[in-house]
Amino acid sequence: MKDWKNIYPTKFVTAAEAVGHIHSNDKVVFTHACGESQCLTNALVEQADRLENVEIIHMVAMGTAPYCQPDMSKHFRHNAVFVGGSTRKAVEEGRADFTPVFFSELPNYFRTGLIPIDVALLQLSVPDENGNCSFGISVDYTQSAAETAKLKIAQINKNMPYTYGNSINIKDLDYIVCKDEPLIELQPPKIGETERKIGEYVASLIEDGYTLQLGIGAIPDAVLSFLGDKKDLGIHSEMFSDGVVDLANKGVITNVKKNIDNGKFVANFLMGTRKLYDFVDHNPDVLMKPVDYTNDPFVVAQIDHIVCINSAMQVDLMGQVNAEMIGPRQFSGVGGQVDFVRGAARSKGGKAIIAMPSTTSHGKISKICANLDPGAAVTTSRNDVDYIVTEYGIAALKGKSLRQRAAALIKIAHPDFQIGLMQEFEKRFLCRFKE
Repeated sequence: MKDWKNIYPTKFVTAAEAVGHIHSNDKVVFTHACGESQCLTNALVEQADRLENVEIIHMVAMGTAPYCQPDMSKHFRHNAVFVGGSTRKAVEEGRADFTPVFFSELPNYFRTGLIPIDVALLQLSVPDENGNCSFGISVDYTQSAAETAKLKIAQINKNMPYTYGNSINIKDLDYIVCKDEPLIELQPPKIGETERKIGEYVASLIEDGYTLQLGIGAIPDAVLSFLGDKKDLGIHSEMFSDGVVDLANKGVITNVKKNIDNGKFVANFLMGTRKLYDFVDHNPDVLMKPVDYTNDPFVVAQIDHIVCINSAMQVDLMGQVNAEMIGPRQFSGVGGQVDFVRGAARSKGGKAIIAMPSTTSHGKISKICANLDPGAAVTTSRNDVDYIVTEYGIAALKGKSLRQRAAALIKIAHPDFQIGLMQEFEKRFLCRFKE
């Protein structure tokens, strides 16, 4: 499009002017996680007094979520498809809603109107020579929201990296706010001895040439710290963070063994520091795609030897995984866990790993339990579960009977809780537990 430079400035407005086009009862999608436009969020909240019942839809918020404050309940109602730290209290207190959905299916919810949307608030890179802006570090559901929304408002920020595999042309934007500000960053987590032990066990399941799907947090970073002697690893993940950059710079992650998207780091969103954002900026080896590609189990299944690493809040003695609730309290969401667990099950040599500390609440509660807490949802079913890893070892559950998997799980539970779990075992299976 040769005349985009003439059209571009005609769409410039202030943030206040842009969000002034949002009306009461509109349904507004925010860019995901660290890609959120902070200036548009703040401008919208500043106009709260003129608005009622605006529904704000997004997954995890890495910003402060001022629209979730109690005094905002008349003006905004958050619809969370993944609950985060800044939105959790609003959901618990009934001032916000939670909608269960597999991450891979969310774009189609927007397209089909299962979750109707009116407005997309975007944060994009500066346009390229053809007037195409990249969604940068948040393509996931953001691209489909932009394609579906009736009104598209975008912050253009020079600090948003330009990533390949995604774009929107400035001619398709209704209003543009030019504002350069730092992106939200997520600092690397502190890795303790428990995480190191878990990381070492998980790393033992990874061989040269394998492709990794990683979550966020201390355990995935600990796993990466034990992979320095591996060769030609690949990345196909819903997200990755700074630890991947370190292994890429060392030549450990090359992506050359991947049988689809060969040579490419593939993800749909990123959370990390400026080091990560600079690594992906205009990097032809990084492919940022929508979540209905990256997380599609049928796509994942095509990747030979993919190892999917996720976490959990509880695992019961049948192998049922609760990764999102504390009793009836919605703590997070399903995210992409089940997408990747099921894709890995159909991958040649694929492995799905649930890695978690053996206890929580400073050692007072066992994460391996006789039964899930009343009211808690099953995230990954006992039929799907593959490996469970704690700092006490690895339990491989596929192909095992209920009695065998219970025994395997008890062996990797914290010693303080093993006697109680053994008693439950003997009551349930009417036989002695053998060490």
